[in-house]
Amino acid sequence: MTCSACRFPVHTQFASFGLVGPIVEDGLDPATDPAWAESGAASPAEYARWSGHLCGMTCLRMALGAGAPSLFALRDGALRYGAYTQDAQGEIRGLIYAPFAEYAREVHGVDATVHRHLAPEEILGLLDGGRTVMASVHYGIRYPGRPAPGRGGHLVLLTSRTADGRGVHFHNPSGTTAGTRAAGLALPDFERFFAGRGVSLPASGSSPETGAGPGA
Repeated sequence: MTCSACRFPVHTQFASFGLVGPIVEDGLDPATDPAWAESGAASPAEYARWSGHLCGMTCLRMALGAGAPSLFALRDGALRYGAYTQDAQGEIRGLIYAPFAEYAREVHGVDATVHRHLAPEEILGLLDGGRTVMASVHYGIRYPGRPAPGRGGHLVLLTSRTADGRGVHFHNPSGTTAGTRAAGLALPDFERFFAGRGVSLPASGSSPETGAGPGA
């Protein structure tokens, strides 16, 4: 897949682009994704259990650009730093920003900065300063024409301003179509979904954009 507005790969947190919609909207079991092994997971069961939680790792993978580790290799590293936790019942919690930023800095040499309070206008300044932003939004952002169901709970990678300078381009790890995987929104529309927090990273992506393996 090619994104003409930016220079970052377009990846999703599921290995097959064409199955993102059926998985996130129709309840398809991720274990049936024929491209699951491309994620780096050890088994279909591991892929099914974790893939819905890996929007943050997908953002990191896109920010790292060409040659980035597989999705589950990134997950393994983040686990070692405590960026994800699992409780006694096995419930997965994360992404936890502070240990994630430490992981990104120490393992990938990425100058990650946590922004616990981030105004939409500050995002534009970060983009102008040569950074990308992993922003906490509601997953409903893939339907910007609808009322926002809430704010936060999902991460997208903001990559640049829109051409008019008044909005943001972003890559959505759970985008169900080409137009929602790499999209642009005016800042007021983006703000309706935005939780006011995130993590900024250097803009080190590379071109051309690529898909997510043979399932894309």
